[in-house]
Amino acid sequence: MKTVVETKDALAKIRGAQKATGRIVAGRIPVAAKKLALVPTMGALHDGHRALIKLAKENADYVIVSLFVNPLQFGPNEDFDEYPRPLEQDLAVLEEEGVDYVFAPEIEDMYGDLEDVTIVSAGAAGRILEGEFRPTHFDGVLTVVAKLFNIIRPDFACFGEKDAQQLALVRRMVRDLNFPLDILAAPIARETDGLARSSRNVYLESEDREAALALSGALAAVAEAASEGVEAALAAGREIYERQPLASMDYLELVDAATFAPLSEGFTGKALALTAARIGQTRLIDNRRVTF
Repeated sequence: MKTVVETKDALAKIRGAQKATGRIVAGRIPVAAKKLALVPTMGALHDGHRALIKLAKENADYVIVSLFVNPLQFGPNEDFDEYPRPLEQDLAVLEEEGVDYVFAPEIEDMYGDLEDVTIVSAGAAGRILEGEFRPTHFDGVLTVVAKLFNIIRPDFACFGEKDAQQLALVRRMVRDLNFPLDILAAPIARETDGLARSSRNVYLESEDREAALALSGALAAVAEAASEGVEAALAAGREIYERQPLASMDYLELVDAATFAPLSEGFTGKALALTAARIGQTRLIDNRRVTF
C-alpha cells in the first residue's frame, strides 16, 4: 500500500470497520475482536526486524509493517540520500515472514510540504545522548511515529531495544498524548561476534567491521567493571575505544534504566550503558543492561 487512503481502507476491511470522516470506526465486528500490530521500519530489513515481526505476530491477529525512510529524522550532512532502500528485497522478507500488510508511502503522502509540517517535540529528554549529536532527530522520529499511529490505529506497536532512547521517548509520547495502544519491545539482535544488527552495517568495509566491535566491547567492559563503581566502569569502556583507532566515540554513558537520568557514584540498581561511535563514515549505536 502506497497511500494513507489505501491503508485506511484496507485496515477498515480487516477490522470489520468502515471509513468515515478520515478515520476508522467500528463496524460489524467489534474492534477488540481483531488485534492489529504495527512494526514501524525504514526498510533495509534484517534479523532484528524479523524478531519484531515475530513479536507482533505473537500478540496480534494482523501485522502491518511500514517501510518509510523518514526525512525528518535526518539532519544536515547525514545519510538520508544514501540510506539503503532495497524495496523488492524487503517485500520478499515480509512475504516470507507472513506479514499481512505493508505500508510504503511516499514523502509527499506523509507530509505534503516538508517546509511546513507540525512537529512533535521530544523535549529536554530528546536533547541528551543521541539528541546532543543529532539535535532534530527525535522530533522527527516522534512526528512520524505519531502519524503512523493515527493513520493505522494499531493495538500494539513493536520497537527494538537497540534504540533505547527512542523506545523510552515513544513510550513517553504514548503516555503523554494518550495514544490507545501498547508498546512492545524486542531484545537487541546481534551477530555471532556481538555486533548489534543495524541496517547501516551494510556500509562497513571489512576493516571497519572489525572496528565496529568496539561498541559491544566497550559495553561489555562497562558491565564487567560495574562492581568497581560508575566512574571505573565508564573508564573501562573508554579504554576499549582508545585501543581501536578506527572507532571514534561520540559518547559512552550510564543512565538509570527507568528514568534515563545520568548515574552518580554510589548508584545501586538497574542501569543502561549506552554508546555511539563513528566507524569511518558510519555512525552506530548500541546499549547494554548493567546492574550496580
